[in-house]
Amino acid sequence: MKIIKYLFFLLLLVIIGGVIYIATINGNFQVEESKVIDAPDELIFNTINEYKTWEAWGPWMDNSDDFIMSYPDQTSGEGASYSWKSESKGDGSMKTLKTAPFSSIDQSVTFITPVGESTSDIYWKLEKITGNKTKVTWGMKGEQSFMEKAFWLTQDSTVSSTLRPMYKKGLKNLSEYLKDQMKVYSINVDGITEHGGGFYMYNATASSIASIPQKMAQMLPAVKAYMRQNNLPQTGMPFTLYNEFNEEQGTAIFSTAIPTRDKVVTPKESAVLCDFLPRQKAVKISLTGDYINLKEAWNAGYTYIAENNLETETSPAFEVYKIDPELQPNPAEWVTEIYIPIK
Repeated sequence: MKIIKYLFFLLLLVIIGGVIYIATINGNFQVEESKVIDAPDELIFNTINEYKTWEAWGPWMDNSDDFIMSYPDQTSGEGASYSWKSESKGDGSMKTLKTAPFSSIDQSVTFITPVGESTSDIYWKLEKITGNKTKVTWGMKGEQSFMEKAFWLTQDSTVSSTLRPMYKKGLKNLSEYLKDQMKVYSINVDGITEHGGGFYMYNATASSIASIPQKMAQMLPAVKAYMRQNNLPQTGMPFTLYNEFNEEQGTAIFSTAIPTRDKVVTPKESAVLCDFLPRQKAVKISLTGDYINLKEAWNAGYTYIAENNLETETSPAFEVYKIDPELQPNPAEWVTEIYIPIK
């Protein structure tokens, strides 16, 4: 009996020692991963901020077929939330606590597992780099309960080493999801219409066709600045007028323009001038999507003209940017209208 008592006492000491050891373990943890994603910060922010998109890129969705997602009325912005049930991964929920548009999102996540319920902080940081590149950081930090510390002592890995690959995969999935979303486009030949024309302020130049986007990025702000400085009203969306376009030589003469209400007399030395676009009949083509698809849209318009035995006018064709990057960060949502004047 004495031996049994000694063994029991020894076991009790081991248990007490184990409890004390586990209790003294630092349960604080933090893990984060970063990735530079080729997408505008606004688009990335809006995607992360909307919980209904998480099913498409969340790293846990790839290796579990039993996730059941539940969404309340609000799924984006401060106060938004969603929850899930999974026999293999456990139940849980997430809530958005604070947002700073296009730069950060703070959330809380709650996991319900066999060792109990735990809540941790989730944070996102977005840093705009050059062009449309954005550095995205996704992190999690919290404090483990006694039972969680005891559980992880039985594992070959730690919380951080387990979460890090998941976060890395999630950022990769997010990048691929955004890339696919930005590629979506559609082209529609709307047919023959009449464009109303009107006065416009413009800046003109000659360049190689390949350099047109870079030139436009410099010229359009100059027109906007001139109109702002002279209190000239903008009566329509910006457009590009192609005075000459020579694909064989790879050169173009074009104007970047903004419609205005009245005729404006500009100083002789001004690089920004005023002109008038006449009311004219034209074939209209609508592109919804990135500007890289513009050539295909133009070709669709000229194919329509040829198939319908139409004859083009000598007046220049033009593009109107109805929804541009300033209004919509996702290139798939940009809307460009092409007008090819016909006789």
